[in-house]
Amino acid sequence: VMLVDDHAVVRAGYKFLLENVEDIDVVAEAASGEEAVLRFPEVLPDILVMDLSMPGIGGIEAIRRLRSQHPTAKILVFSMHENSTFVEHALQAGVAGYISKNSSPDVLVTAIRKLASGTIYIDAELAQSLVVQKAHDKGSLLSGLSTRELQILCMFAEARTLEAIAETLSLSTKTIANYLTQIKEKLQVDTGPELVRLAISKGLVTV
Repeated sequence: VMLVDDHAVVRAGYKFLLENVEDIDVVAEAASGEEAVLRFPEVLPDILVMDLSMPGIGGIEAIRRLRSQHPTAKILVFSMHENSTFVEHALQAGVAGYISKNSSPDVLVTAIRKLASGTIYIDAELAQSLVVQKAHDKGSLLSGLSTRELQILCMFAEARTLEAIAETLSLSTKTIANYLTQIKEKLQVDTGPELVRLAISKGLVTV
């Protein structure tokens, strides 16, 4: 297993938990999505346990890059984000599992074993909320965003500048501005502050 989380204390806690499990070894750690993309081919872990909210490119973009370069990579998202929008977009990006950091330690162990055996694993409560939202919110605003648009919205709501977002995602500032215009249209808002308030109200970012 390779652990990816920007908090060293969190990684230490996971490592302690997993190294006390007979059939699981922690072979590497990374503190960012960028580091995960760089280190993955060096160690080729069976399972990569990934947080979503990290500085830099963040989890979703790291997952996209890893799956592009290593199509067979098995990635388990372990995140505070319990919003079904994140679950859906993580699955679209190619993860094999998604659990909440509010889950019991046993759930992390179970999820890792399930992925190792070739099974997809989603925390039961998250899976249920995803099904419910799909049924009730087919026409919801957020469901109309692409994974890239959701990613840019989250970065913008974290008060990152257009230039910073563009540099992080290796895109032009003009491209980011065009994305934000599309996002505003889809979410039916007119200004940047309205966009930020909407992202916060939907639980996409924490304040």
